[in-house]
Amino acid sequence: MKLSKQHSNYQSEITQFISALKEKNPHLEESQRAGRALLWDKSPIDLEQQARNQESSINQQAYPYQNKLK
Repeated sequence: MKLSKQHSNYQSEITQFISALKEKNPHLEESQRAGRALLWDKSPIDLEQQARNQESSINQQAYPYQNKLK
């Protein structure tokens, strides 16, 4: 579907809002990337440490508050 020449420069209200927000806060994208890195980007996995953690873990019963009946 091709838009007519009248609508070729159309911007939605949301696009206009985001553009204005970026103009007011030029470092917005940089702070978003820093926040994402803080919360989501993981450091590389140390395989030796992971193996030690798995070896030292203790199996827990399915429902820990129920006593085992012998």
